[in-house]
Amino acid sequence: MTPDERPQYALPLVIRVERAAPPARTDALEGAARAVLYFLTDPRVTGEDGADGEWTQAVRAWEDARIRKVIRRARGAGWERALALPGITVTHRTARIRVYPPVPVDDWPADLARLQVTGTELEDPQPPGPVPPGTPVLWLNPELPMTAGKAMAQAGHAAQLAWWRLEPRGRSEWKGSDFELAVRAAAVERWAELTASGLPVVRDGGFTEVAPGSCTVVADLPALVLVGQRPAGAVGGDVLPVAAVAGVAVEA
Repeated sequence: MTPDERPQYALPLVIRVERAAPPARTDALEGAARAVLYFLTDPRVTGEDGADGEWTQAVRAWEDARIRKVIRRARGAGWERALALPGITVTHRTARIRVYPPVPVDDWPADLARLQVTGTELEDPQPPGPVPPGTPVLWLNPELPMTAGKAMAQAGHAAQLAWWRLEPRGRSEWKGSDFELAVRAAAVERWAELTASGLPVVRDGGFTEVAPGSCTVVADLPALVLVGQRPAGAVGGDVLPVAAVAGVAVEA
């Protein structure tokens, strides 16, 4: 059975967007990526002492099909209702995001289903600053316009693909840093180099906004660099199996 033939699930993420104080776009993208990582490492997903957690089976069903993520926005009473549902809230500077266990794509909890998917457009009040050396960076395709909601989902995909490829030590170190990361647009002249480097690349399923197979994000983590095997001038790293990458899809 192919990923498309299996029951389809989505990972819901809700971002708080109040009219008077919307979050900055980069904060939202970075917050979404970190929320996915916190979710994947939560004991309710990983289980404890050899036993499944309460969300483990839902995550397995989600990962058996396409790895879909849906971003919705909430404010006021809608946000309060969203907080009442089981999930994890991540605050990243100006962005506050809540992530929930996967749900069937056609059977959302009512308090999430009523939230808006479209219209999640955000701006940075000023350009994001330089990335500190050694920080994992999720590089956005500089020539592929995406709404903030779409880009949040893609950043979440990139973080997940990177997490899957890390060895235990790399995972422990990243988790120990509270999943420090940055999201930035790549330089146009560097994008081809990034996508050919062997680092995890998100290729979109084509459900919304961009053409199927479009490369949207490259996950550049120092821990993925293969010592002694880094091509000159490349950003380096191990390669994720094509089958795992090609299954990524998004609704945002």
